[in-house]
Amino acid sequence: MGHINRLKEQCDRKILILDGAMGTEIQKYNLTEEDFRGERFADVPGQMKGNNDVLNLTRPDVISDIYRRYLEAGADIISANTFSSQRISQADYHLEDYAREMAYQGARLARIQADQFSTPDKPRFVAGDVGPTNKTCSMSPDVSNPAARDITYDELFDDCCEQIDGLIEGGVDVILIETVFDTLNCKAMIDAAFTMMKKRGVELPVMVSLTVSDLAGRTLSGQTIEAFLASLSPYPIFSVGMNCAFGAPQMKPFIERMGKIAPYYISAHPNAGLPNEMGAYDETPESMAPQIAEFIDEGLVNIIGGCCGTTPDFIARYAQMAEGKKPHVVTQRPQYMWLSGLDLLQVDDHVHAPIDSSRFVNVGERCNVAGSRKFLRLINEKSYEEALGIARKQVADGAAVVDVNMDDGLLDAKAEMVNFLNMIAAEPEIAKVPIMIDSSKWDVITAGLKCCQGKCIVNSISLKEGEEVFVAHAKDVLRYGAACVVMCFDEVGQATTFERRIEIAERAYHILVDQVGMNPLDIIFDPNVLAIATGMEEHDNYAVDFIRATEWITTHLPGAHVSGGVSNLSFSFRGNTYIREAIHSVFLHYAQQKGMDFGIVNAKARMDYHKIPKEQLDIIEDVVLNRRKGAYEDLIELAAEIKEKADAAKAAKAGGATAPKPAAPEWRKDSVENRLKYALRKGISDFLQVDIDEALGKYPHAVNVIEGPLMDGMNEVGELFGEGKMFLPQVVKTARTMKAAVSILQPHIEAEKEGGSSKAGKVVLATVKGDVHDIGKNIVAVVMSCNNYDVVDLGVMVPAEQIVRKTVEEKADAVGLSGLITPSLEEMVHVAQQMQNAGLRLPIMVGGATTSEMHVALKIAPVYDGPVVWVKDASLNAGICARLFGKDGAAYEAELKRRYEQLRQKYHEQQARLGSLQEARENKLNLF
Repeated sequence: MGHINRLKEQCDRKILILDGAMGTEIQKYNLTEEDFRGERFADVPGQMKGNNDVLNLTRPDVISDIYRRYLEAGADIISANTFSSQRISQADYHLEDYAREMAYQGARLARIQADQFSTPDKPRFVAGDVGPTNKTCSMSPDVSNPAARDITYDELFDDCCEQIDGLIEGGVDVILIETVFDTLNCKAMIDAAFTMMKKRGVELPVMVSLTVSDLAGRTLSGQTIEAFLASLSPYPIFSVGMNCAFGAPQMKPFIERMGKIAPYYISAHPNAGLPNEMGAYDETPESMAPQIAEFIDEGLVNIIGGCCGTTPDFIARYAQMAEGKKPHVVTQRPQYMWLSGLDLLQVDDHVHAPIDSSRFVNVGERCNVAGSRKFLRLINEKSYEEALGIARKQVADGAAVVDVNMDDGLLDAKAEMVNFLNMIAAEPEIAKVPIMIDSSKWDVITAGLKCCQGKCIVNSISLKEGEEVFVAHAKDVLRYGAACVVMCFDEVGQATTFERRIEIAERAYHILVDQVGMNPLDIIFDPNVLAIATGMEEHDNYAVDFIRATEWITTHLPGAHVSGGVSNLSFSFRGNTYIREAIHSVFLHYAQQKGMDFGIVNAKARMDYHKIPKEQLDIIEDVVLNRRKGAYEDLIELAAEIKEKADAAKAAKAGGATAPKPAAPEWRKDSVENRLKYALRKGISDFLQVDIDEALGKYPHAVNVIEGPLMDGMNEVGELFGEGKMFLPQVVKTARTMKAAVSILQPHIEAEKEGGSSKAGKVVLATVKGDVHDIGKNIVAVVMSCNNYDVVDLGVMVPAEQIVRKTVEEKADAVGLSGLITPSLEEMVHVAQQMQNAGLRLPIMVGGATTSEMHVALKIAPVYDGPVVWVKDASLNAGICARLFGKDGAAYEAELKRRYEQLRQKYHEQQARLGSLQEARENKLNLF
């Protein structure tokens, strides 16, 4: 901290003087091509003159003399002649391999001169100058390909690490990243600076100076000054400022804006006016003096100097004017969260204040392959322009942040994330808002962060893999200048109660703030929005516990924000948009009052709480706030009523007529098979005994009733649920009706069996290693148990070896693998391989949000000789097992194999039709 404290002490008591232009002074020496080449580079091809940094090696006397003259003029800080001492810039001169040596020698020469002029009263500092290069990480060099990049973050980072390492070894006191025109370039350079300081065991101040491209005050890559400051806000920067582009009068308004909000020391080193028609600078030290005097006398700066066209004479005048003047008083740390795209998004604190929807941050959810079938299809088809249209519409509809998720088992998530974010950067209407980079794979998140010049949100980090991984991920969030969502998960699993939510949040908060050093304002807790009204009593209080946890977090964890995936709450009513949006509206109405200020929602579909009819509102609030038992049953009836009215209206509009709802006596007149199926679909158990008695007289064995009409009914339920025509609580109610039917049949099955288990089969269930989601798996366990299966639930985060071992020990008939996140797909392949190696050939059922039949066909089935079945919904497992274990099991397995072969063939044909961009260009239509 010695270097930082020394410079800080100086900045607090006076205005420091930075030197002027290096190039302007070099021109005065009338150097020739031979001076630039020297003997060392005599045979290097191309022109060397103009490569000022090579003079550190070929004419160190000239560079040292320029340093000396600026120090004599009164400069407190001299910039090393290292603006282009990195491989990227030196490649133009075929001197890439000498870049680090240039940086080292430029710094060493400056160090020698600064030490000679330093006194206890006036210490002199050396700034290692890091220029922006002539390439940009945020913009495409190819008009026809907006996703293309001349250079990547990693390439720039590596080259700047080499440069900064040379500067540190050369003895600099400060790292000066200047003339920033692309904030993503700047981020890579800041990253390199702190990386090399850590490696070298030193702490140096980092100064950052941007340049704007026009009087609108935006960088070349499109950011406003405020957005630029937001992008830098997570870093421990020493100072920010501006240089180049403008003369002092044009720069002054921007410095004023910066000084009002930036919690750093402020620097300014403008050009000697605007260049004339010949590119020269007409300002003189005398004409510039009154312009610079305004910066000094008004207390706008802590550091003042010159850029293009300024000489030691300019610096001498500045030093005289600054003598005894008070420096800028640094603005306090921002009190509100800053996020940015091209523009700033400031998230105001409104905890316990009256609801103001403008303060609630809508996070657009539609650019998510896991949540939008249309978006997934467009990405699969490489229809990126249309996919960008979805993002554009979200912003137009009110999304203040756009969530991007590419986690799909059949996508290269990392490549798609990079490509899409690069394309967004070329769309100002989208790029103006911050991006939420959403993935279960950490390398996908970091790849996305390396594409965004704004301050993003990482979605998400958690304690599920322990503190060591959590801290490592949090440090990456800081490293790449982002905020983050913290999921309320830990090593035990997902928090579902109020107590567990706040326990995990408090633990995570103190690790992030006290240990990692993260700004509390950059922490967004997600206390887990979980489905309510599922038919399971233990789920009824999920919304209430979320709201309570929100209030506790905002009260006890200062600065932290609260978010949630709102659509999860109404998952049970999938297919009924009106009810879902009404549930969301009620939930947000109460959650916002307690401090929830972010939400992943469909911004356009947000319903006005105050416009929900009173009779509907009462029922919905009863469910959301868990005010009475059985309220969800009233909500199911309301949902059905609304759907019927909607269907009737639709039919009437089309000129048709809706069929009346069949009365109970009518369905009672149907065949026994259809009566049992109807009873299951509606969850009616009143007539089960009568109908099962009749069925027993018709079927030769009691088990045939289960395998026949009852399983047919369950399969129908599964299809309806998959189509969104049934809600989750209805499915659970169906499963319970099935259980009642099996209980009636049980004595008859026992009487027919000659010993042995009366169970339909034994199934081992597990959420695979790396995944802590178990809500869906628990529903599977309930449905399977209700269908007379013996279920062995191994829990979450289960390694493949444990699954195999338990399967053998339990002599299981089938294995069910669950997973919600994309890495789980890879783990499922690993489990199948381990089962294959162990000689197991029993069925594997695969389920979870990210799973798909195509992934099973391409990745899992080829590594396992037994049957592998993708299960679309929790209600289908029992029916699938019945088929696999039944008399036509072999035929079903053969059917699966044929299906998978067709899918693989179709997939490979589609891939073959997708030619490369180069091939398309080579096959272009020539009209002339």
